Amino acid sequence: QVQLVESGGGLVQAGGSLTLSCAASGRTFSTYVIAWFRQAPGKERDFVTTISWTGGNTYYADSVKCRFTITRDNTKNTLYLQMNSPKPEDTAVYYCAAAASRYGSPSNREYEYAYWGQGTQVTVSS
Repeated sequence: QVQLVESGGGLVQAGGSLTLSCAASGRTFSTYVIAWFRQAPGKERDFVTTISWTGGNTYYADSVKCRFTITRDNTKNTLYLQMNSPKPEDTAVYYCAAAASRYGSPSNREYEYAYWGQGTQVTVSS
C-alpha cells in the first residue's frame, strides 16, 4: 500500500507560482503511476496531471497544459506539482493519488487510482 500526504497549498496571486508536494510512504513508490486531481467548490473532482512510474511520461489536462509541471523524485518518495501562472479558476483542493496496481500506465480516470492523500487547498486571487 501507499500512503500519501500533500503539502504546499495556500494563497497565491494570479500569475505567480506555487509548488505542491506529495510525500509517499512505502518502499514501492517508484513502481506506481501517480497523479494530481483537484476539486473546486461545488464541482466534481477533475484530473489535472499524471506521471508514469519511471517519470518518463507525463500527461496534462488541457486547462493546465503549459502552465503546470508534474515531476517525481523516486529517491525521496515525493511527487511535485509546479504551478506557474495560476488563474483564479485553478482554485481547488488538490489531491495526489497513486494507481491501484504497480507498473501500470498513466491514466486520467479517477477510478484507476486507489490511494489518495487528504488534499491541500490552493486559492488563487485575482
